[in-house]
Amino acid sequence: MGLKPLHDRVVVRRIDADEKTAGGIIIPDTAKEKPFEGEVVAVGPGARNDKGERIAPELKAGDRVLFGKWSGTEVRIAGEDLLIVKESDILGVIEGVEPARKAA
Repeated sequence: MGLKPLHDRVVVRRIDADEKTAGGIIIPDTAKEKPFEGEVVAVGPGARNDKGERIAPELKAGDRVLFGKWSGTEVRIAGEDLLIVKESDILGVIEGVEPARKAA
């Protein structure tokens, strides 16, 4: 991927939710909401504090994260839909889960 985020921004690939409910009902595309979960693809170098010192980001590529419904800016890079958000808009990191692999 040829996108390097600046400052405290993070590039996230949305992870699609299940297409079935727990009861086995298939959810049509028109009824699905955009997922609030994603995988971090790239992380900027970090923000700067009042003294000009860089604050290292807490996230790293491969982290599975949760973000708000209206967070970030959607972009399309090399045919892939991505989301650029500020690190502070990330609500949390999901631990103990394998990184998502993009289906071929």
